Amino acid sequence: MERQEEREHPQQLIWKSEPESLVSVTIGRAMTTLLTARPKKLHHSISRLSSDFSNKTSLASLDESLWFLHKYVRDAARRGETLDEILVPMIEHSMKYKDSKNGGQPMILLNWLFQDELLFQAVAMNLANIITRKDDRYIAFGWCTLVRGLMEYESIMDQYLVNGIKEKYNALLKILCPSIPRLLCIVRKGSILQDKFELPSRLSVAAADCLLVLTEGLTKKPDMLSNKPKSLNSHETSAPVCLLASSIDKKKMKAAQKSSEVLNTGMEHLLWDYLQDLIYLVQSLLAWSRKSRPVHAKGLEQVLKWLQELQVHYGGFQDEAGSQILKTRVLLLSSCWKHYGMLLHLEDKKFTKQYKELLDQYLSGIQYYTNNYTEGHAESKDGGIETRKFFLNCLCLLLGRFDGKKFEGIVSEYGKQISHVLLSQLRCTDEDIIDGVVCIFKAIIFKPNNSSGSSLNDTNEMDAVVSLLLHLLDERDAAARAVVMLIAEYCSISTDGHCLEEVLKLLASGNAIQRRNAFDVVSQLIRISTDSSHKAHHSPWQVIANHLIVCLGDEETEIREQTLNLLPLIDPSFVLPALVHLVCSSDEKIPGGEAFIRVLKHHNQKPEVISILLDTLSNLGQGLANAEAGACIGKGSNLDCDRVLRLIPEWFITVQDWKTLIGPLMDKMFSEPSNATIVRFLSHINEHLAEAADEVLYRVILQMKGQKEIDEDFFTRCEMSICTSDDSMRMQQSLFERLCPLLIIRMLPLGVFNDLKSSVMYGQLHNLPVMHEYRDVSIIDDKSVAAFLVNRAFSKFEFEDVRKLAAELCGRIHPQVLLPLVCSQLGHAADSRDILKIKACLFSVCTSLVVRGKDSLLHPFIDEIWRTIEVILLWPSSDEDKVSKAQHGCIDCLALIICTELQAPESFKDCTSWRSDIIENKVK
Repeated sequence: MERQEEREHPQQLIWKSEPESLVSVTIGRAMTTLLTARPKKLHHSISRLSSDFSNKTSLASLDESLWFLHKYVRDAARRGETLDEILVPMIEHSMKYKDSKNGGQPMILLNWLFQDELLFQAVAMNLANIITRKDDRYIAFGWCTLVRGLMEYESIMDQYLVNGIKEKYNALLKILCPSIPRLLCIVRKGSILQDKFELPSRLSVAAADCLLVLTEGLTKKPDMLSNKPKSLNSHETSAPVCLLASSIDKKKMKAAQKSSEVLNTGMEHLLWDYLQDLIYLVQSLLAWSRKSRPVHAKGLEQVLKWLQELQVHYGGFQDEAGSQILKTRVLLLSSCWKHYGMLLHLEDKKFTKQYKELLDQYLSGIQYYTNNYTEGHAESKDGGIETRKFFLNCLCLLLGRFDGKKFEGIVSEYGKQISHVLLSQLRCTDEDIIDGVVCIFKAIIFKPNNSSGSSLNDTNEMDAVVSLLLHLLDERDAAARAVVMLIAEYCSISTDGHCLEEVLKLLASGNAIQRRNAFDVVSQLIRISTDSSHKAHHSPWQVIANHLIVCLGDEETEIREQTLNLLPLIDPSFVLPALVHLVCSSDEKIPGGEAFIRVLKHHNQKPEVISILLDTLSNLGQGLANAEAGACIGKGSNLDCDRVLRLIPEWFITVQDWKTLIGPLMDKMFSEPSNATIVRFLSHINEHLAEAADEVLYRVILQMKGQKEIDEDFFTRCEMSICTSDDSMRMQQSLFERLCPLLIIRMLPLGVFNDLKSSVMYGQLHNLPVMHEYRDVSIIDDKSVAAFLVNRAFSKFEFEDVRKLAAELCGRIHPQVLLPLVCSQLGHAADSRDILKIKACLFSVCTSLVVRGKDSLLHPFIDEIWRTIEVILLWPSSDEDKVSKAQHGCIDCLALIICTELQAPESFKDCTSWRSDIIENKVK
């Protein structure tokens, strides 16, 4: 009758007679009035609202605004028009009052409108499609807030006593579910990358929570929408539900069929249809949780894995023959997602009110199915494992939601109960269960979100848990493997060292199983420290290094081999000195040489490692014992440093860039010029020094340039033995400092001297006319290696040892540079009867003949040198005087020339003929 009257009196429909813009203004004014009204007053107006408004034309009262809204929606529903004019204000209101207690007006209005079937269909359909029609972030955010409120009406509807949403809940859910793909799109596009981790935006959080409540709604039974889920405790005796079985038997089919009958007929497959969307949602939630919620992330990993397995296992059944299996999969997904969905919410203020009930429920579930499984019930064997995994996943999701003081409070109250239940799970053979348990224990022990940082605040609860975990190292089983990482991480951040001490005791025990488990802990500890930015404390790491070196002689082959791999990962300052002692000792039962080489190879680009090695060898050479390594080597051992140096070539071949090592090596030698160990070490790598010859020579030049010339008075007093003790020490230090660069040059191969174009080696000395200008080599201003060598060899004031070594090294200089210069200097020295310079010149020529052979002999200046030598031999002399010694040097030089000719006579026919003519003339 009412609809008939409306058709007969169209003038009552004011929006038909008024312009469209005026209608919009009017409905806008009505919505403002309704949404700003107090919730109780609005509810009261709805409850006493009369349908007789035929004579009302103003919107001055709340009742009149309600009447106008009702008429507007009814007319729009009949005409198939959109309801954006009323929905957008509701959405905006929901967004504005999202976290306020005063934002319930849209829910009251929707409850009222939903009581009319025509209005419900119009409003619900428009609400469902507005999020796809309007590409607006604010509309989307408010929409998610409003829809979540509709789906969670139970938490706010009791005080208003309206049943519109409750009665239309399933129908509304069906209408809204097609929006799930749009919500998922918002979720997946809403991530923000920060420090290589994905973080959600406010909109993506709202969309994810909205998607969760929609899918949770699909799991609710139609006759129990207002009831809370029952708790599971250890006293229940109902048969377990199989959460993921590898096969389907008849008993399970009947149970699944019976249970699934309570599901609403039209919705039983709807959640399954969105399985792929659930997988995508969990993937996004997992990415968001990795950075700050590790336990929750572990639960999400397992939920994702379970969903994917469920899809693979049941996804292929589509025909009627698999109808029972289809019902089973629907029940399986629905029963688990009911809990998972509730635990995955990102924002849920009501969650803290029920966490204790849920925690008791999940712990009881784990304990119940553990006991049932261990009793050996064959029929529940598979289901027992999978159901324990379900409850453990729920426990991870639950505990992972809390951080800071809230998490500490839960651990303080439930720590013992959680530990008791979870320790038994470590005996399980399922890796997923073990991973979940280890993750929870890690959170309990380490409290990763604690504001105190990475350091560990030791408490009685932590110590008790760790003590229980240590006892699991007595067996070689899955439990031991599971706790290895936990104990290692605890040791890495514990400050008291008690746990590490207990592990090292096991490492030194006579029980092979305990040693292997303890070794695994130490191995993980080393790898954790290698990946960590925290600096290692000296004391524990030196103790660990000493124990590992003892493990090199362990009777277990596996321990010995893994020790060789671990030692290079420890700071070399803790292991290298002890390994050097081990190699130098006479004990060959322990493979110290192999360990020593591996450490060097692992650190082949670190100069500080070579410095440690040289210091250790120097201490051994001086007879100093290293106290840190003394515990590893027996007293009275015979030490042989050459054993270490003989191993050095094996390390050479692994060095990629010698330039990074040359500088620090030479700096160390320059700083310790009297250290013979460094010289011996460099002599073993002389060939590789040539790879960075320019760098070596450049540093030699810098060192020699920085050295002061010897003071004449100081040199004279030292030679006359009238210097003081301080002068003597200063002279000795100066001697070593001047010898040091020469010793480095001496270690370079001859090929380094062959490049005449090398500025660092020869400078301008290869220019022949230049060399005749210098009567006194001390005035040569050329800053090259050859110039420095010549200066040291021919200088008037120089240490004898330095002069001899410099003269010897001059003999390596290319003949085209050396022989013209020596020829000139020898002639000047003969004229002035400078015996020291004559001896230096002769020594240089002799060395050149020995190392250069025919290249030196065939040089034209050899003939002139021969003639100068003849002159010197004619000088009168007496036995043992300086002239006599110089003449002996001349004879040696001539002998070397003749010997060089005799080695290849065909190459020296002209020279031999010339020598014969000279001899014949002398005889005549």
